[in-house]
Amino acid sequence: MNHLPLIIKREYINKVRNKSFIIMTFLSPLIMVGIFSLVAYLSQLNNDQVRIVSVLDESGLFLKDFENTSTISYNILDKLSLSEAKQISEESENYGLLYIPNSENLETLAEGVTFYSEDSPSLQIMNEVENVVERKVNSLKLKDAGINSEVIRELHIRVNAHQETFKGQETSKMGSYLKLGFGGVAGYLLFMFIIIYGNMIMRSVIEEKTSRIIEVIISSVKPMKLLLGKIIGTSLAGITQFLAWVILLGVFSIVITGIFGIDPSTVQTPQQEVINQAVDGGTQEIARNVIMEINNLPIVNLTIMFLFFFIGGYLLYASLYAAIGAAVDSETDTQQFMLPIIMPLILAIYVGFFTVIDNPHGTVSQVFSYIPFTSPVVMLMRIPFGVPIWQQIISLIILFATFIGTVWFAAKIYRVGILMYGKKPSYRELIKWLKY
Repeated sequence: MNHLPLIIKREYINKVRNKSFIIMTFLSPLIMVGIFSLVAYLSQLNNDQVRIVSVLDESGLFLKDFENTSTISYNILDKLSLSEAKQISEESENYGLLYIPNSENLETLAEGVTFYSEDSPSLQIMNEVENVVERKVNSLKLKDAGINSEVIRELHIRVNAHQETFKGQETSKMGSYLKLGFGGVAGYLLFMFIIIYGNMIMRSVIEEKTSRIIEVIISSVKPMKLLLGKIIGTSLAGITQFLAWVILLGVFSIVITGIFGIDPSTVQTPQQEVINQAVDGGTQEIARNVIMEINNLPIVNLTIMFLFFFIGGYLLYASLYAAIGAAVDSETDTQQFMLPIIMPLILAIYVGFFTVIDNPHGTVSQVFSYIPFTSPVVMLMRIPFGVPIWQQIISLIILFATFIGTVWFAAKIYRVGILMYGKKPSYRELIKWLKY
């Protein structure tokens, strides 16, 4: 009798009916949305705050250049000493005091500009203040040299080279970031899925081993089928939970943002604000490049290969987690075996981000896209840059062949280790189990 479907069904039902599984299925997306909403709310409060900055300009050159913005209100101080200005700013609880010394030499003046504040000022505030002073100083410097700064600005030509393949297909610099982003998201999803549900498989094996239920089960089922059943059943439970998270995240996001009136777009880092200022005026061009690059992506190829590499990579690592669970008696004993499993995943992510983006078809990128323990991440990062189908197929064949070999390897450990109690195994012991 084929017991594999029964084992898969048993594992799946046990997981989805577990109270902690049900609670975390609903609680995890609620916590994630709650944290994001809190950050958005706090960012919204922070963005609505107008900071008052006092300005003491002893040179008198910048008085007309400081204009109030949505985040800064300038308070111009006149005919005061530096100590008096600092005292007034501190007593008024202003955000800070910008001091510009009086100097005939513009270089000396620029070096003497100082911002006084109670604590370290934000990068955004400092960027805005420095930009005002820098523009004026450079304009005055050009004027002293007999050069009209407006003419220089009009004569400035910005070069943005068009990118095109030999076959006539347009590309852009934006495309590289989109391609890397897809690979990064795919690698991150795989990494998190392996960590969360690989540990679930391992704990499941340990629980059955410590409760001695496995002694009854193993008498009627071959270890290989039992191992595969646990891996597939737990994987299906993980997919169910993942889909539930996606749906609940969408529902909770709509409900919470609607009730509290939170705008997610207000969540911006100082770096994002600087980027937004830099691209101001070129939004249409950027949108056009993004749409063009998305259309250029091999969407069908990416989708199909993402599914195959995701499934193959997860099954490969899940079998190793099951083998570890069978080899130990408690979860605390698993730590000595975890590092060899996690290191290839971390290595794959580093290779993907630091090598693929620079040279997706280089030797290092190609080698790691064939190694089964790193290929699910590295190959997914390479595919958007254009990888021949035959290379993708070879990588998949190696991955699934390694999975079959790993299942056999894990089943040998599983067969012996599942009935071993009271002894903490070593790597030497595991090698001996393979010979039984």
